[in-house]
Amino acid sequence: MKLQAEDLMKRRVLPVLALLIISCNFETKKISSEEVLEQESKSLNWKEVDEYPAFEECQQETELTAARNCFETAVANNIYAYLEKQQPVVSKSIDDTIYIYLEITKKGKPEIDSISAIDSTVTNQLPKIENWLRESIDSLPKIYPASKRGIPVSTAFKMPIVIKAE
Repeated sequence: MKLQAEDLMKRRVLPVLALLIISCNFETKKISSEEVLEQESKSLNWKEVDEYPAFEECQQETELTAARNCFETAVANNIYAYLEKQQPVVSKSIDDTIYIYLEITKKGKPEIDSISAIDSTVTNQLPKIENWLRESIDSLPKIYPASKRGIPVSTAFKMPIVIKAE
């Protein structure tokens, strides 16, 4: 009787085990590196960078906010130094802010996308202001581009330039 019970138990367990093994259908799929890269690039926030563009003097900055401040300050200082060299003469005082929309390409080249509408008072007093701003950007020292996961990327900045003259 004991043998029959054990035999009966084996007969019931065996089909259940077979069913479990069959239902555990493991499927592996080979994914190409291009697919992995595509999936990963969709999940990345491309509006944020791991490293900001930098001049030689800003490369030691490791904290993101400090690196950005160093870069923006260096750009502004270079622009103001360039404008000072032009020695503009004005007949009326000027106190205005112009915005430069600046792109640093993934190769580290600075390019002006646009300059905000310049007030007629400024253009009447300083007719070459737009040329001077473009020339000042062209005269920037070597820029190391921003990067995301070690890959150079383009970045855009809105730079306020305060024009004060008396």
